[in-house]
Amino acid sequence: MKKFVAIVISSLMISVPVIGSAKELKDEVRQILKDNPSIIIDVINENPAVFIEALQNASRKAQALDVAQRENAEQRKLDAAFSNPLKPVIRKDEAIRGTRNAPITIVEYSDFQCPYCVRGNQTVKALMKKYKGKIQFIYKHLPLSFHSEAKNTARYYEAIRMQSNKLAFRFHDIIFSDIKKLRGGEKALKLLAKKVGVNMKKLEQMLENKMDIINARIQQDIDEASKFDFQGTPGFLVNGIPVKGAYPLEYFDGIIEQLQKRKLISL
Repeated sequence: MKKFVAIVISSLMISVPVIGSAKELKDEVRQILKDNPSIIIDVINENPAVFIEALQNASRKAQALDVAQRENAEQRKLDAAFSNPLKPVIRKDEAIRGTRNAPITIVEYSDFQCPYCVRGNQTVKALMKKYKGKIQFIYKHLPLSFHSEAKNTARYYEAIRMQSNKLAFRFHDIIFSDIKKLRGGEKALKLLAKKVGVNMKKLEQMLENKMDIINARIQQDIDEASKFDFQGTPGFLVNGIPVKGAYPLEYFDGIIEQLQKRKLISL
């Protein structure tokens, strides 16, 4: 350490005028270290504890700065979303859970085989209970390619919805009560449909004669999710405000509170 200080001081006394700028001083020190990198190693070896502490402090500051920057970026996105909410298509024959035309509209883009969607479904149930009569909930499809039974389950849901919205949500609920049931494939889907009271003959007719319509509807949901930049599941829109992931109830509460503060809804 003494050697390093002596070299720096003697060099500065020789080469840097008294009236030299701070930049010149910094450049001179930088050049000395560049020409003599072993100086840095010597300093570290002589003061390892000081060096490690400084490095840890720098790392903590960098992490805190990164978190703050990401939070600020997310807040900017959220503010922009309130000013320009996304507009999903709500079809005339959409299965609605809750109160139709309620002040809060939650649209979910989901995958029947996704474990995170199970958590998302639990949060939706809690929201429906907390804001009873104030929410209309719409389920849309975003089956992921690596979930082998997800798309076919979506087909069954749509075929059942053509028979009864109520039965479609019963089917939805029984699957999300234990998604491992889907490992049984087509046979399991038929058993679950029968269990919730579906007319199996009508279901078979829908799956046989209306498959093009069913597939087109599922693809519409997939395309809409892609347009809104939902790449994983679950994804939600709360009055057009995007929520990407299985966030807890409190996060949705925050969005609803903001909607009220901004006078975008009245509960």
